[in-house]
Amino acid sequence: MCTQDAFQAQRSQLVGLLVSGSLEGFESVLDWLLSWEVLSWEDYEGLSLPGQPLSRLARRLLDTVWNKGTWGCEQLVAAVREAQTDCQAPELSSCWDPHSPHPARDLQSHRPAIVRRLYSHVEGVLDLAWEHGFISQYECDEIRLPIFTSSQRARRLLDLATVKANGLAAFLLRHVQELPVPLALPFEDTACKKYMSKLRSTISAQSRFLSTYDGAENLCLEEIYTENVLEIRTEAGLAEPLQKSPATLGLKELFSSPGRLTDDADTLLVVGEAGSGKSTLLQRLHLLWASGSDFQEFLFVFPFSCRQLQCVAKPLSVRTLLFEHCCWPDLGQQDVFQFLLDHPNRVLLTFDGFDEFRFRFSDRERHCSPTDPTSVQTLLCNLLQGNLLKNARKVLTSRPAAVSALLRKCLRLELCLKGFSEEGIELYLRKCHREPGVADRLVRLLKATSALHGLCHLPVVSWMVSRCHRELLWCGGGSPKTTTDLYLLILQHFLLHASPADSVPCGLGSGLLRGRLPSLLRLGWLAVCGLGKCCYFPPHRPTSEPSGRPLGRSFLGYKAGNMKNLFGSLVYVIFLSSAPFSNLFILPFVSLRDNNISDRGVCKLAEHAMHCQQLQKLALFNNKLTDGCAHSLARLLACKRNFLALRLGNNHITAAGAQVLAEGLRVGFWGRGTRVGDEGAQALAEALGDHQSLRWLSLVGNNIGSRGAQALALMLEKNVALEELCLEENHLQDEGVCSLAKGLERNSSLKVLKLSNNYITYLGAEALLRALERNDTILEVWLRGNTFSPEEIERLGQRDTRLLL
Repeated sequence: MCTQDAFQAQRSQLVGLLVSGSLEGFESVLDWLLSWEVLSWEDYEGLSLPGQPLSRLARRLLDTVWNKGTWGCEQLVAAVREAQTDCQAPELSSCWDPHSPHPARDLQSHRPAIVRRLYSHVEGVLDLAWEHGFISQYECDEIRLPIFTSSQRARRLLDLATVKANGLAAFLLRHVQELPVPLALPFEDTACKKYMSKLRSTISAQSRFLSTYDGAENLCLEEIYTENVLEIRTEAGLAEPLQKSPATLGLKELFSSPGRLTDDADTLLVVGEAGSGKSTLLQRLHLLWASGSDFQEFLFVFPFSCRQLQCVAKPLSVRTLLFEHCCWPDLGQQDVFQFLLDHPNRVLLTFDGFDEFRFRFSDRERHCSPTDPTSVQTLLCNLLQGNLLKNARKVLTSRPAAVSALLRKCLRLELCLKGFSEEGIELYLRKCHREPGVADRLVRLLKATSALHGLCHLPVVSWMVSRCHRELLWCGGGSPKTTTDLYLLILQHFLLHASPADSVPCGLGSGLLRGRLPSLLRLGWLAVCGLGKCCYFPPHRPTSEPSGRPLGRSFLGYKAGNMKNLFGSLVYVIFLSSAPFSNLFILPFVSLRDNNISDRGVCKLAEHAMHCQQLQKLALFNNKLTDGCAHSLARLLACKRNFLALRLGNNHITAAGAQVLAEGLRVGFWGRGTRVGDEGAQALAEALGDHQSLRWLSLVGNNIGSRGAQALALMLEKNVALEELCLEENHLQDEGVCSLAKGLERNSSLKVLKLSNNYITYLGAEALLRALERNDTILEVWLRGNTFSPEEIERLGQRDTRLLL
């Protein structure tokens, strides 16, 4: 017996059950409740509104049934059980009187069995009903809209028969009884079975071997694959404090994770830096499915490369995407495609490398027809939103920079691929080197060199170490300690293997590089030309070949986009590093992140940067900077009127250093993970109040509380230029948010306010809503990861769509 109290206690689990499958499963539950007269027709219409999120419909159903008492609660639990059994049975046992005097009532009483019998023949039944005058052409076209599956069309025809008093119900009751009983589920059809077999064979052949980063060899994926660390993004707006240790999961748990950003979304995003193993992870997933080892809940898996799709110029439909750009069915193409449309929850699509596209994610152009062609951009964006193949699972990989707030609204789950764990590094190296003693020596060397060991969490760096293991073991005490050292080591590796044995200087070091300087300069020139043509950098074609001076307006310390052009990229980095320091800031952006730079090095850098007219951005996060470099950086900011951004996150700058920096700040400050606190925030706010050129301010993870928030609120009242303020992962709480809300009421420039993970409750959100009523400039307020219940999230989202929860 399920009492109302017990039912309410299980509410979250019931919501999870109702939304864990597809819309088809939810509608099957409604079929059973209608047939048992638990739901009235008015109840059913309120739960069948098209376009509503499945999670919202599920909660509305629970509220409706709870109001009907203990009996209604028991019937819902039974309906969920029947719907789960229903999807396994080839035919429901049910019979009815085809000449019943109450045909509409009998259609409802036997609805689950009639839907199952009708859905395979709904097109022919629609034609007959139209020929006999029971439905109009307009009604027929409405039921046949391409956004509906065959089961949904069958249900809409039954719904129409309920409200029409022209004999349609009696016609359906008689005609459906005469339809052939399906002998088995549709995926037993010959065409579907043959296509599944072909798809598995094709994907198995494509996934069995892994191409190395330099494209020089292919390795057996089974022998070399090493599990990466996957962390679940915690900014989900759930009623729990910020996680100190992010939850992790394995590849095989990809679709069973309880954490969700949006319940009714279909898309799972895996983000990771270049070389972190995103493509390899998908390849492993494909192989596990194709071999029958895992992910067997999906009958069909369709892998796509965004790099290849980027090159497709002609319009595509869902059908041409699946069949022409993945795997073509040898027979029964229409039957196979119709099955995919009818059972999207048995389909998985993977898109590798979203950052390869030149376009950004957009929801401006809605496209719902699976057969009508459109651009690749529109097709992909509507697939990810669920406007096409709703309830089919989609897995997307991307670098973090390509992921927008708009895309995150469409995500069921976001995972961060962190690379190898410490144990994973050792396991990978042992898989690469099975010769006795080699792996042991490499592992010992890495553990003794903490800087190099830290870099090896990226699989691409572990591969470099593996590839250059001989040179690395020769280094002895002079082993690499920075990324630049590793670049030099790889460069020497290629030079050694590309040169005749008698022409190579003894040992490694600068002598080898100097002996090949003309070649290095020419290779550097080729690298610049190549970078100028690829999509990661602005197009730039140098006009003449220089002799020993830096080339082009590009980036220093960039991350190579295409690792198969690794050699040319590394040569370019070494080429730039060999030029005189003062000649480098013809560069507009210098990135020196993760380089163990101290105050002394930054002070020297700031001294030279004073005279570099083009320099506008300087990234120094994750180094060893303290308050000791603040005066030099402040002078740089004060002197350079065209400076756009200074990024100092993850260093050791305190409130005292922030006060000094505030004196010279001009346009943008990024201080994630520093230690500015309330005092530093107050100093920055006072300095920035009347600045006319400030565009963004980021103080993520800086232990800022209500006092710092009050100062920033006063700054918002005065400042007329700031467009983005990032205050995530602080301790603002409701008191600080209420202060910021007052500042927003008098601000006319701010467009984005990020307040995720700040222990904010519904009270603080109410203050923001009142401020938004008076402010039509702001476009987004981020509130994920705060202390809201699921019901509060739903209510807040309905009141103002600018709240991102």
